[in-house]
Amino acid sequence: MRKRIRPSAVTNVEVVNTLFGRYADLVADRIIPYQWDILNDRIADAEKSWCVENFRIAAGEKQGRHHGAVFGDTDAYKWLETVAFCIENHTGAEYKPVAEGLIELISRAQKPDGYLNTWYTIEHPDKCWTNLIEGHEMYSAGHLIEAGVAWYRATGERSLLDIGVRFADLIEKEFGPDGGRREGYPGHPEIELALVKLHEVTGNEKYLSLARWFIDMRGREPNYFIRERKANEGEYLFFDRYETAYAQAHMPPAEQETAEGHAVRAMYLFSAMADISERCGDEALRAACIRLWKSTTQRRMYITGGIGSSAFLERFTTDYDLPNDRMYCESCASVGLMMFGCRMAALTGEAGYYDEVERALCNTVLGGISMTGDHYFYVNPLEVWPDSCMSLTSMEHVKPVRQRWFDVACCPTNIARTLASLGSYIFSEDGESLFVNMLISSRISTRVSGGNLSLYLHSSFVQDGEVRMEVEKEGAEPAFIRLRVPPYYKMGELSINGKAILPEVDRGYTVIPVLEQGSFVITMKGRVVPRFFAAKEEVRADAGKVAVMLGPYVYCLEETDNGANLANVFVSPDSAIEIAQPEKPLPGDLPSLVFEGMRLSRSIVEEDALYGTPGFEMSPMKLKAVPYCLWGNREPGEMLVWMKALV
Repeated sequence: MRKRIRPSAVTNVEVVNTLFGRYADLVADRIIPYQWDILNDRIADAEKSWCVENFRIAAGEKQGRHHGAVFGDTDAYKWLETVAFCIENHTGAEYKPVAEGLIELISRAQKPDGYLNTWYTIEHPDKCWTNLIEGHEMYSAGHLIEAGVAWYRATGERSLLDIGVRFADLIEKEFGPDGGRREGYPGHPEIELALVKLHEVTGNEKYLSLARWFIDMRGREPNYFIRERKANEGEYLFFDRYETAYAQAHMPPAEQETAEGHAVRAMYLFSAMADISERCGDEALRAACIRLWKSTTQRRMYITGGIGSSAFLERFTTDYDLPNDRMYCESCASVGLMMFGCRMAALTGEAGYYDEVERALCNTVLGGISMTGDHYFYVNPLEVWPDSCMSLTSMEHVKPVRQRWFDVACCPTNIARTLASLGSYIFSEDGESLFVNMLISSRISTRVSGGNLSLYLHSSFVQDGEVRMEVEKEGAEPAFIRLRVPPYYKMGELSINGKAILPEVDRGYTVIPVLEQGSFVITMKGRVVPRFFAAKEEVRADAGKVAVMLGPYVYCLEETDNGANLANVFVSPDSAIEIAQPEKPLPGDLPSLVFEGMRLSRSIVEEDALYGTPGFEMSPMKLKAVPYCLWGNREPGEMLVWMKALV
């Protein structure tokens, strides 16, 4: 029987990569205090959060109405989870007293029966659990529980965990299979993930059973959401039009074939399905997860790992519908894709799932935050013409520059907690093997096969093609390092202490045995070359276009390097791509890419006409591309990923 694969503990990992290590440090140095000021409405030129204010009103310490999103409590919970991860990874101890003060405030806002939701407590205490479609009560509870688990693991203290346990116990009394309990399930999946984590930390089976029940009940006939919608006729928070596929409730999850509806909801649900399948041995859910992963990544995902192509309802549409300039690609959706992918790797043991985890991380997730940590993208387009991003138009959702905050601010706190816990994505373990999932320079100290194992991963594969692992092993029992060698890396030689080896490859992982105690240096030499990519012919938006990548990084053109009207740029996929110096002040030592292209300098013969006789003229030019994840950190302007091809 295959051993269970678990993410490595954040406390055991230090990220030292020049790009990701910088962002990981930025979480504690800049992001946590900035977001705390935001949650307390101290940033004058930013959208107001109202988050802490709402807790004070719900606790009876102030008078007032609820302001902000109905799920605004989760911003505080994700902030606390980020602090917990930073305490655990030894960068955020100074924020513990501030976090403890917030936890005490949250505790005072909790009702005696365990209920906790500031919107309902302040505005509609008589309507709890009556609008599961829109109310986000269990979504908010899920983020509370996740924060409580993270806080307990980081500090050993139960203060926040006990708040979450009281709420979870109330939900378990209200909902479930036994007679007399409420029907229904969350409109926005999230608590299912949290209940699995709560089961792990408490050992209480009822939390795992409730998570499974929520998944099993979803989409059954008669459909709960349709009945609830009729009962609440004319009363809604967001949706005057609604379809059950939006919340993946159009059919039971185990029967679903395609990724539908709201992209974030989908990823959170699919992640929970993978969790339940892995822990309960549910083969139907396992098969569904594999189908839904393929539907998402092979037919409905952008080259950057962005998902959710429609701004209306932030949702999936149909296969290959991937417009570049007006798509949505919410940052949270790519965080969700990372969550789903790492769970699928644990469920199946297959390294290939990390191809898309890495794609999402290195492009959309990292691109969602500025290099200073205090500006954010909610929407992540692949083509930006700033003048067209106008209010009260179909382009209103696309922002040509990162924003200080949002009235719906799920993405900034989600990016923060992801970067703070990055070590658990880079490494995983099964008790016998240490899995190296991404070639991000890091240090880890853990126990494998009953002995201590430390590994320093030094990766400069983008710059010079080399990956080096310095290993210290204690104990006589054999251990294994399972290394994911990504498809873009062309390996030449793998050696231990200078001696070449030909290791076994198991489910995409290169298996390196470490049989004796002592010190070892494992070296992998190869190369990563920049390449042009095209999309499948069914992707209409990218027909006759090419994009350029270096390793996992998608590159883009910016106006500051290439001039305006980037839509007039053409490039041959046979052009030689030169690796050039990194652009300052962009962080991470990622090179820029330079190649020859052409600019359309004239289209029609007539001078003053809008339309006229074709008279195309092209001018040669040298193009410079920079990593998509770093765009928008210099002068504002146009941006373009997919370039018209000269064929």
